[in-house]
Amino acid sequence: MENIWLASALWIGLAFTAAVMQNWVAVSVALLEIVIGAVAGNLVDLTLTPWVNYLAGFGAILLTFLAGAEIDTRVIRRNFGSTMVIGIVGFLAPYLGVLAYAHVVSGWSWPQAQIAAIALSTTSVAVVYAVMVETGFNQTEIGKIILAACFVNDLLTVLALGLVFANYNFWLIGFVAATAIALWFLPRVTPRFFARMGQRVSEPQIKFVLLILFALGGLANTAKSEAVLPAYLIGMVLAPIFLADKELTHRIRVITFTVLTPFYFLKAGSLVRADVIVGAAGLIVVYLAVKMITKFVGILPLTRTFKFGRKEGMYTTLMMSTGLTFGSISALFGLTNGIIDERQYTVLLTAVIGSAVVPTLIAQRWFQPDLIPIAEAAPERAVPVAGE
Repeated sequence: MENIWLASALWIGLAFTAAVMQNWVAVSVALLEIVIGAVAGNLVDLTLTPWVNYLAGFGAILLTFLAGAEIDTRVIRRNFGSTMVIGIVGFLAPYLGVLAYAHVVSGWSWPQAQIAAIALSTTSVAVVYAVMVETGFNQTEIGKIILAACFVNDLLTVLALGLVFANYNFWLIGFVAATAIALWFLPRVTPRFFARMGQRVSEPQIKFVLLILFALGGLANTAKSEAVLPAYLIGMVLAPIFLADKELTHRIRVITFTVLTPFYFLKAGSLVRADVIVGAAGLIVVYLAVKMITKFVGILPLTRTFKFGRKEGMYTTLMMSTGLTFGSISALFGLTNGIIDERQYTVLLTAVIGSAVVPTLIAQRWFQPDLIPIAEAAPERAVPVAGE
């Protein structure tokens, strides 16, 4: 569609449809946007123009930043063992399971199997955070633990992709150095800058954050890395500021969820091709099953060890079984660099998108815990045990 305004109306119309449908379907609007994007992508011309890709990428960066900004270091300190162990096992269990299946059973080459393993070892910060915000669980102890564990899991995924397929050069060194400097510098300078600027219609605080995110994202892109990685880290180090200023967080969230993330989720769904899904449905289901089974085998027993309640344990495991942002990024990295072919890419991408939908639907329908704000959580343990 060449008319940019009619194209915009089509994309926003699909997002509006998802928002209206949420009144009748009790699931996250992010999941509805993915499903609607998949249906529309096979029925009408959802052309992925440069401006659509830009808005989708912008949405992914801001959404990832907001997810990092929700990480409460006090909750992490109280639950350091559970957060770290669940995050590490959440990466290792599916990575090793998918790697073995792809190489030994599917007969994929070692580099192709590594791409599959990395793509399906992820959680989905985008989906988990969107669900947490809509349900209010981002303000609960269990929600904070899940978001922090997602961070650990996805950080290991990105490190694996970087270490295995890294383009070691000057730009990578520059990107790492710039990110490290920003992580040290921003927590010391940002509070004073925000206080000096005050509340203004021009929103200098938000523009300052966007400047940092875009600059580091540009360096990441030049270094053949991903812009969402520094966004997550910047969000994490600035979390105390945004947790203390709910109004500022709300203003960024409105921009993100109203205008930007619909393009990201709709685009993710539009990449699914019905003909390929039909031809490789069995393999897609198998890869989705391998990911979910290995996540359950690794994480669910840990939730018992850390004394999570039954519903909290299942909810945590299901949320950690999701995948979208880094999974799709890893699959696209493999395709772009000639490691996997288009069929393998479609299989992995569809399995990744399936992992964004299936575990989340199950979690929201049958295992959503009671909403207990952090201020009301029992101080003697991190997670309220069901039935007590």
